[in-house]
Amino acid sequence: MTDSPLTAGGAWARVSVPVSGATSEETAIAIAADIARAFGGQLSFLFAPPDPAELAPWLGEGFMGTVQMAAMDGLKSAAEEAEAVARDAYNDTAYAHKMFLPLKSPVWQCLATETRLSDIVVFGDESARGRGLLSEAFQQVLMEERAGVFIARQPFAVGGTALVAWDGKEPSSRAARRAVPLLKKASKVVVAGAPVGENPADLGKLARYYMLHGLNVEVDILPKSNDLIGTLVEANQRHQAQYMVAGAFGRSRLREFAFGGTTRALLHNTNLNLYMAH
Repeated sequence: MTDSPLTAGGAWARVSVPVSGATSEETAIAIAADIARAFGGQLSFLFAPPDPAELAPWLGEGFMGTVQMAAMDGLKSAAEEAEAVARDAYNDTAYAHKMFLPLKSPVWQCLATETRLSDIVVFGDESARGRGLLSEAFQQVLMEERAGVFIARQPFAVGGTALVAWDGKEPSSRAARRAVPLLKKASKVVVAGAPVGENPADLGKLARYYMLHGLNVEVDILPKSNDLIGTLVEANQRHQAQYMVAGAFGRSRLREFAFGGTTRALLHNTNLNLYMAH
C-alpha cells in the first residue's frame, strides 16, 4: 500500500475489485484500475480465499481425523497458491494508489464490510454468469449489500459513450442516479428506452436530470419489440457505447431466477460491460 496522498479526482474515492487468483479476473482488474485512475481514487484488491469456515460443517463435530486434517491442509495450500497469483496481478497493475487486502474468515462477512465502504465494486464476467469462486460474492454484493457493481467483460474507455437503459421504474432509476459520477467522465450519455406499457417513461425527464449535472445527453427512443435484450444490445452497438447502465432485479430474487427477466438475461446472455445497482 502506497503512502502517497490520493490525487484530486471526483466523487468516487474507493474502487474495489474482489479477486480469487483466477486468470479470468484480468479484465476486471484492468477496468477497476481504469476507473480508479479516472477518479484519482484508491484501488482495493479484496482477496477472497477459500474459507475454512465453510468447510468445517462437512468435516464433522468434535474431532479432526486424518481425512479432515488432509482436507484442511489442502484448503490452506490452495489459499496460499491463489493469494500468490492474486498478489502477482496486484504487483503487475500499473497504478500507484492501490492496496492488497487478504480477507479473513468468515470471508463473506469481511467482504461485506469492505464493500459497504466502497464506491463501486468491479467483478468479471465469470462471476456475473454464476461461475467461479466469486459467483456467490457477486450475488451477495449486488443483492444483499446493494453496492454499485460494474461487470467488466471487455476493455473500455472511461471517456467514451455510455448508454443508460431506463424505463422510469425504481430499479433503473436508482442505477441511473447512482451512476452519475461515472457518467460525468463519459463524452456522451445516451438515454435509451422503448415506449411500452400503459404509462411509458418520458426519456426526456432523465435527460433533463442529467443535463442538470452537466452531462452531454442524447435520447434514443427504441422500437417496441418482443426481444428487449436484443434491442438494447443493438442500441449499445449502434452508439458504440463502452458500457450500459441498468437496474438490477426489479422483482424478487427467487422470481427473477425462476422466470428469467431482463436482469438475468443481461448477465447471462450478453457480453456487455454493465453498471448495475439494486
